[in-house]
Amino acid sequence: MTVELVKHSASDTDVLWAARVSTAGEQSLEEVGTDPERSAGLINYLMRDRHGSPFEHTSMTFFVSAPIFVFREFHRHRVWSYNEESGRYRELQPVFYIPGAGRRLVQEGKPGRYVFTEGTPEQHRLVEQTMAESYRHSYAAYQEMLEAGIAREVARAVLPVGLFSSMYATCNARALMHFLSLRTKSEDAAVPSFPQREIEMVAERMEVVWAELMPLTHAAFVANGRVAP
Repeated sequence: MTVELVKHSASDTDVLWAARVSTAGEQSLEEVGTDPERSAGLINYLMRDRHGSPFEHTSMTFFVSAPIFVFREFHRHRVWSYNEESGRYRELQPVFYIPGAGRRLVQEGKPGRYVFTEGTPEQHRLVEQTMAESYRHSYAAYQEMLEAGIAREVARAVLPVGLFSSMYATCNARALMHFLSLRTKSEDAAVPSFPQREIEMVAERMEVVWAELMPLTHAAFVANGRVAP
């Protein structure tokens, strides 16, 4: 997985001036560029009492490269803005996802209450061999159709969701917190989540970047149960 911050306008100070306009009006402009450390309590209050709109006055754009099935889950988060590479306009490259040895393979329990456990060496070999063989056949079929003059938008239909794609994804801090609350699993969370491991890997990397940009907001998010305001 690749997660890179492309550009941003996101800081703890952005939350403060947005919040203080409700009581200070034009005087809230004085908060722009001030040290947010002295107002950590206000950020925690906003998070705790779920006054979420001040956190929306931020923006982060990430470049993400991941399997298509990860993007299918991403697109459920509709407050984000997305632009993904198109199989209509370019020939897709043969980069496919095969789970690493640390990926737990066996699901036990019912949806919402299940856990994943380690697979056997035989199961890991089966996954690797079966996926690799399937990918080779599907990409060969894709190439055969392209060489025969079939349009890219038609030929791509044979490619599996394990194919890597790339996109730009833009969000504000409030939307990112909602994403993290659902797509990461943490002992600090007030509400349990059961994310698919692959999108959790992307979410974990985004959280590291965001925590550096907005450390006070991130700390308040964790302290208040990782619930989006």
